[in-house]
Amino acid sequence: MSAIDSVQSLRAHYGEPSETAQRKQIDRLDEHCRTLIAAAPFVVIGTANARGEQDVSPRGDPPGFVKVLDDRHLLIPDRPGNRRVDSLSNLLENPGIGLLFMIPGMTETLRINGRGRIVTDPEVLADLAVQGKPAVSAILVEVETAYMHCGKALIRSKLWAQESQVDRKSLPSLGRILADQIQGLNAREQEERLEEAYRTRLY
Repeated sequence: MSAIDSVQSLRAHYGEPSETAQRKQIDRLDEHCRTLIAAAPFVVIGTANARGEQDVSPRGDPPGFVKVLDDRHLLIPDRPGNRRVDSLSNLLENPGIGLLFMIPGMTETLRINGRGRIVTDPEVLADLAVQGKPAVSAILVEVETAYMHCGKALIRSKLWAQESQVDRKSLPSLGRILADQIQGLNAREQEERLEEAYRTRLY
């Protein structure tokens, strides 16, 4: 396949960004960023370790679960999970972090890049509690850039359209996938464990 292997050839292929695209990036959380973060129930976190091996991980809670502390800092709670802690492990080696905030029904997204570190202060975690359960830890993000991303990708994908919702039964269950990928696991047992975890151990 033909490949692009330099910035010069990349620019020749795509051209230059518009003036608006070049200037839309800001270095703080303004009133619009704050409004969108307060409305977002979902954020995708991108990190990489010291070797450049990357990870993307979803986080979700009731809208406003990510707390804005000031113009340059925000807090993302971490809840009980499978204890792989991929994102957190990466931050210990490489503090760079990228965030993509998504709001159901809104095609535009908010992108934030910065540096993250893990905090465990009891009062901070208690302030991030849901259903009376404090966060296990939190990611404190120092914001370096923030900007809006247009809605073309979500419009093309029809992500929020009702007719785009799949029949979950048309795809394999997570229990089935795990059993096929990990020798010795039983699909039904995995499905029962997952259902119980979803029901009793979200927080």
